[in-house]
Formats: sequence, structure tokens, C-alpha cells
Amino acid sequence: MKAKIFAVLAAAVLAVPGGVAYAQPHAQADHAHHGHDSVRYAAIKSCGKDGDARPCGDWRLVMHDGSQSTLHDAQTVALDVKGKKLAYASAPIAVSGNGQRIAYLTKTGKLAVRTLGGGVKLFAKDALPRVDQNNITLRLSDDGARLAAVISGEKVQSTRVFDTATGARLGSVPGNLIMLGFSGDGGEVLTSADGDEGVTDLAVYSDTGEQLVRGTPPQVVSSNSPQALSADGRTVAAVVAGSKPQLVLYDMQSDQVVDRKKLTLPAGDIDMVDWTGDTQVTVHLVQYLESGNKMTIVQIDTETGAVKVRDRYRMLKGMFVFAACGG
Repeated sequence: MKAKIFAVLAAAVLAVPGGVAYAQPHAQADHAHHGHDSVRYAAIKSCGKDGDARPCGDWRLVMHDGSQSTLHDAQTVALDVKGKKLAYASAPIAVSGNGQRIAYLTKTGKLAVRTLGGGVKLFAKDALPRVDQNNITLRLSDDGARLAAVISGEKVQSTRVFDTATGARLGSVPGNLIMLGFSGDGGEVLTSADGDEGVTDLAVYSDTGEQLVRGTPPQVVSSNSPQALSADGRTVAAVVAGSKPQLVLYDMQSDQVVDRKKLTLPAGDIDMVDWTGDTQVTVHLVQYLESGNKMTIVQIDTETGAVKVRDRYRMLKGMFVFAACGG
């Protein structure tokens, strides 16, 4: 199995077939790929003594069956705008929620999305602005059909949204907003921004960059990040941690908290929250341990509050950074 996966990931750079499907707006996303042949997380090794840690080696992909493979064509250490290594920063990478696609920068500086078993789509040279690579954050939708490139730094630049099958740029989201993630079907983008009088607003944009709705949620929602947007484009889920965990659902159209459910959650800090069904929210909880970070993934039934563990695993020791698969 390991040899098979390595062959897939080491395949020649190919165009993604034009027939690759993606979820239409508000369609049910595909969550059936959390089997042995999908990626759990990507990680890069940490080198150097305590206080001098830096990324080294190649990006490693750890599959659901525990096997590993290497992204030989991916940039690992971030480069500055002049092409010099930023020794203490890793290059950006992202894994789609279904574990089937990986977005990264190639060693030749191009934006790329690799599909397991389907080759690599290389984007245009000007897909990203010329900035230090550590100022680029990549985010994939759950089905991997949409990619957002968030650009930080002193100069405010818009977040670029792409179709991963074609490499086409669909639109842009204002760069002064914080991207929280794609909606459950990838058709919208959820963002947060500073509102009036020190409050935090949430705003939903289409993948083409049109603002659809903006509102000021109550503190129980705004103070519990990351929030997640349903495929309906209006329902936001926030998970309250602590001694009395709960799931809070907020409707952006009506500006109302529409439901609260008490939860029983396993130990860990909330790393990711995603809508993975019409009535299902998936939460990643991570424990940072010397023996290796431990990840627990739970599925919450939004109608009953029932919590089911979908997956548990311990990550590789000595990692500089990791990127989990999300939903």
C-alpha cells in the first residue's frame, strides 16, 4: 500500500482532468473519503536545538492507514520575495477536508493542487502576488474544489479564490477581512472583521467575491473561533469549549441564535470546525504532547447534540508544523 501511495504522489505533473466534478452551490459535499487512501495530515520535520527550531526535509503526508509518503516537488522552507530562504518559516500547504487534494507551492514557485490518483494542476505564474512565502496561507474547501490564498503583510491584498480543477481565479475577498473558511459546499467564504464600537462582524462572500450578508453576532458566537458556515450560506456554527461545552447555531439572515446544544467533548483544544452535512458539524481537537500531538475528531449531530468520535491518532514526533485534513 505504501508503494502504491508513493507512486501516486510521485507521479509526473499532469493537468487535472476537465471532468473532475465539484459541488454546486448548496449541494451536499462528499465526505466519503476518510478511508485508508486519503490524507490525514501533512507535516514537516523540525531541526535544530530548543529555541532554534526550523523546518527541514520534505513535506510528509500521513494517510489514514498510517502509511507515509513524501511531496518531493513541494517547497518546504519559505522563500522571501527575492528567492532567499526564510530559514525559520515553512512554506504554505493545505489538505482538503476529504483528504483527496493538497495545495502547496512547488520548488519552482508555482501554486499547485495535487489530487490523489489524478496528477497535479499547476496554476498560472501570476496566480499569486510577489510576496514572502510565509505571508501566504492556503485554504481548501472540504471537497477540494475551491482554493483560497490569503495574503498577509504590511500591504493589504485581497484573498484570491480559485477553481482547483481549472486553475481559474473566480474572484477576490477584501484583504482586510479574516478568512475563517469555506461553507460546507464550498460555494461561499466566511470571514470576520472589526465592526463598529469594537465588536466583531461576520460576513459571507460568494466564491466570486460578492458580499452576500454581513452581521454582528452575539459574543457567544464571535468569541468562539473558528466558526463554520453551513452549505445553506447562512447558518454559522460555533463550539464553546471549557467546563460547559456547547454548540451554538447562529442564523446570519435573521441575526438570531437559533439553537444551542450541550456537548460532551473529549480532551483537546479546538483546532478546526467544519459543516460536514446538513445536520452534522465535525470538530478537530488537538492535544500538544511531548510524545507526539494527539488528534481527536468528533462528529456532532446538530439536531440532538450527540457526539461521535470519527477518528483518533497520534501524530509524528518532532514536527515543526502540521496541516490536518479538516472536515
